[in-house]
Amino acid sequence: MDGMVTFGRTAILCTLLLWLSLHGCGAAVTVTVTPKVEVVKGESATLPCSFKATSSPNNIVEWFIEEGGTRKRVAFRSVSNGEGTSDEGTRLFGRVTMGKDFSLVISPVMVEDELPFYCQVTAGPNGVGEAVTQLKVFFTPEKPEVTGSNNAISVGDAAIQVGQCVSPNGHPKPRIIWFKDSKPLPEVKDDKEKMYMVSSVVKEASGLFTIKSTLMMQPQKADKDSRFHCTVEYSVPNDLIRQISSDTFSLTLNYPSEKATFALMNTEPVKEGDEVKMMCETDGNPQPEFEFFKDGKTITEGVSGGVLTLMSVKRSESGLYKCKATDYDNLDADLSGNVSLSVHYIDPLSVTPAGPVSAMLGDMVELQCKTKASDKHTVQWKKGSQVLSQTGVLSLRSVTFLQAGEYSCVGAVPSVPGLTTMASVNIIVSGKPEIDAAVDGTVGKEGEMVTLSCSVRGHPTPQFTWTPSGKESVDLDGDKVIGKVMLEANAAVLTNGVTCKASNPHGEALQAFKVTIKKAMDPDSGNNAGRGNTMLKTADQQQGGSSSVVVAVVVCVLLLLLVVGLIYFLNKKGKLPCGNKDQKDVAGGEVNNDIVVEMKTEKANEEAGLLNKPATQQ
Repeated sequence: MDGMVTFGRTAILCTLLLWLSLHGCGAAVTVTVTPKVEVVKGESATLPCSFKATSSPNNIVEWFIEEGGTRKRVAFRSVSNGEGTSDEGTRLFGRVTMGKDFSLVISPVMVEDELPFYCQVTAGPNGVGEAVTQLKVFFTPEKPEVTGSNNAISVGDAAIQVGQCVSPNGHPKPRIIWFKDSKPLPEVKDDKEKMYMVSSVVKEASGLFTIKSTLMMQPQKADKDSRFHCTVEYSVPNDLIRQISSDTFSLTLNYPSEKATFALMNTEPVKEGDEVKMMCETDGNPQPEFEFFKDGKTITEGVSGGVLTLMSVKRSESGLYKCKATDYDNLDADLSGNVSLSVHYIDPLSVTPAGPVSAMLGDMVELQCKTKASDKHTVQWKKGSQVLSQTGVLSLRSVTFLQAGEYSCVGAVPSVPGLTTMASVNIIVSGKPEIDAAVDGTVGKEGEMVTLSCSVRGHPTPQFTWTPSGKESVDLDGDKVIGKVMLEANAAVLTNGVTCKASNPHGEALQAFKVTIKKAMDPDSGNNAGRGNTMLKTADQQQGGSSSVVVAVVVCVLLLLLVVGLIYFLNKKGKLPCGNKDQKDVAGGEVNNDIVVEMKTEKANEEAGLLNKPATQQ
């Protein structure tokens, strides 16, 4: 009995020691990895691995993959020798390396590399530890291609295929979303619904996914203008979602007509000569056949589908037009419409009297202009751009040469842009010539050539006679006749001038011209400033001349005073014979006390006065 107890206790103790040896050693190795590593296909992926364990030269780090429930080692490295080695015969051979930090580097990454990777550390007596990293591989799919139905679809009760969307080469498996008028359609797979999608996925040899979705629906009439497209939604690293949209397409739907519209396409009021278009259409598709009528009569010319064209329309084509359509899918519908066409017109103008109109200078001329139109109209008389009358009657009292010329009568319908008509009348005014004011001629000196112009109005055209004559010419300037003569400005011309005579059968007119020699001017002076400069220069010259005269007079006076003083001195000394006689005269009482010295100049009388002083003052 005691033996059994002892054996039992021994067995329990051994079991406990075995459990402690197994679990205690395993707990001594701690392995750390990144739980999930994300990478884009074709790039490099780094799977870090680190561990904690008692140092031992036999420690080894190994990387494994798991396929079909079986692990395969792809690379390993001994802690002691520091060299990483990849295993041959695995799908990763040639694409994996192991760094000094025990990280596994895969380059380039393939789609099939999306597997769990195990980093296992064997630490000899310390046991074994491991951790797992999940590698996630991403690849952006191509832009989805969408195709709509190539045939017209009849609106009905059955759901039919209206579009298909395909997006190749994505990873992980992407998702297709359908849109109608930019709004997403709910994802429905039940084929009993009026709208649903049929999806399929193909895994290519590359490991990428090609996804396809077919849109099935029962089109309604409201879908005729709708735009459809699809979007592929896919994942990228860092738990982000991206989208790529396809082009848009629309459906060609057939549906019966319910009503018709008939309208005039011209936006402006119609006038004679215009091209008129009237369009008839229904709200159905395709458009049915159309018929056009006017006043109950069928129209065949100018009909193209639902468009009626009237070329160069006439006023007689005004009236009520009718369009009628027949849709065999809806024979009960009233598909008709009416258009009332009004063609505006204005008749040619009637002018009295008809031109040309001849009148004598001073006569009264009256013109009348009339017309008829489809609407309220205006009649204006104009000469050039000037409006002379708005009543249709133009009265010219005491007509002049200036009033001769062409007059226009313009008729218009203001309510219809461009609807106008015009007629013109030429008024001829006859009378003896009238000469404009003369412009005299000037020459620099006698003998030079001078040109004179004589401007004349008159009808018939006046003839010119120049006295004296020269080289003559005649020009026309509007309603004027310009006679010109070029002749020598000789003494007779400078004295008597030149005469222009203009004559016609109704009389003559004379005009005299003067020809003068223009005064010379300082060459440095201008047209406007020259006159002032000349005056200033003349003043300076006068002032300079006067100053010179004053200086000369002062010098003369000083010399004269010197001479007088010398004579006086000699006379006192008795050196002059006349001095004795003078003394006798003085003694006898016959003394002339006034010595008069007189000097005259042409420019300054006041300077001469300086010499008219008594002798006692000298």
